[in-house]
Amino acid sequence: MVTESNPPLAVAPRSDSGAFTFASGLVHVTSDQYSPVRGRIRKLRGTFDFGRIMSDDAEKQVYGELVNPDEESRMSDAAAELKKYKHLIESADNDKSRLLLEKIEAETEKKRAEAELQSFMDSEDKVSDQFNRDLLEVQEERKSLDRVHQDLKKELYDLQKKLQLKRDESDSLRRRFKIEARIPVKAVKFARVQERDEAEDQVESVFTVTQTPSFLLKGGQALITFEEEKVAEQILRLAKCSVACDKAKMEVKPYALTLDPSVKFEVHIQVSKKSVRFCNAPPTLPEERMRDRLELSFSRASRGGGEVEKLEYHKDTGSGRVTFISTGVAESLVHRGKFCVDTGSDVVVDVLPLYEYQLRKFQTYSGAPRRTVLLGGIQALMDEEDLQDHLEIHFQKPSNYGGEVENIKYVPDGERLTAFFSEDSKEKEA
Repeated sequence: MVTESNPPLAVAPRSDSGAFTFASGLVHVTSDQYSPVRGRIRKLRGTFDFGRIMSDDAEKQVYGELVNPDEESRMSDAAAELKKYKHLIESADNDKSRLLLEKIEAETEKKRAEAELQSFMDSEDKVSDQFNRDLLEVQEERKSLDRVHQDLKKELYDLQKKLQLKRDESDSLRRRFKIEARIPVKAVKFARVQERDEAEDQVESVFTVTQTPSFLLKGGQALITFEEEKVAEQILRLAKCSVACDKAKMEVKPYALTLDPSVKFEVHIQVSKKSVRFCNAPPTLPEERMRDRLELSFSRASRGGGEVEKLEYHKDTGSGRVTFISTGVAESLVHRGKFCVDTGSDVVVDVLPLYEYQLRKFQTYSGAPRRTVLLGGIQALMDEEDLQDHLEIHFQKPSNYGGEVENIKYVPDGERLTAFFSEDSKEKEA
């Protein structure tokens, strides 16, 4: 039997937290977090007095006294349960260590994430600042480009105005010097046969060139030609003409028409029957050999040539002239326009007529259309045809100092028209 007065058997405590100390028959767990274990051990108080336990083959002795087998069984159970709780404590310690390590790793990961977040925030601030600077630069550049665009538009507008002025000036000069060629028809008949001389080797022609007088009619203007000159004179005496257009009236001002000077001259042309010009003959050979090759090629009848009287060649320009003995060869080559020359390889040259011309009897004159009146200040009160009809009706009435109208042309606003004048047939008859 175990008595409570026996001195306790001391058990060496564990060095880590949760160690056990056996004293006065009580098992203590020093770690507060293992209170269930401590409570379970306290239940054994008064039942067991842990002292010196000695093992023999037959029985147990505690301080020289025999121990009851039941007491021994309870002590074995208590030792097994103690071992079990020690194992639980060790497992809990391992879990605690693992959790501490995970906590440290989590704190490290947290610090790394916070540092990375701070880095991203700093980068975002830098990128935002750079974006704002770039945006300001782009806005300034756009403003500069807008200013340049406005300046270019203004410059374009000014250039367009200057171009229009130049075009108007060009149109005026073109009208002033525009040439219309009229070739007179002449009746010819065979008279007699004459001996050939040098003059017969040329075809002579005379052309009379006369510039047709013209006038640029602008929008809101009209030209009206009367059958009688006195009617135009009567209209020109009026300061203005009041023309009725249905229920409305408009004031039209008559002007005398002045045409730009015109020119007239004769063109005398002499075309050779025996000589032609050629070009595009590059000097692929020395000059003398090139000249010989050209003369030999032009003298071949099989190529369309004939007997050559004279040949000139300029290597710098690759051109020259060739004169044949007979007259039909030059005309045939001119009609063909091309000729194949053998210079070691076939070279196709251009063949052109050889001619001379002179300008003679150059004259300038100014025409004055006496039966035509210019009307200005016409308002677009109706469409073009109706307005032209109203103008014609108004100026046909003798009560409006008008007369028979031979021709009338009205140009609406925004348009232009060039009017050409011919010699007055009535003046010719007179």
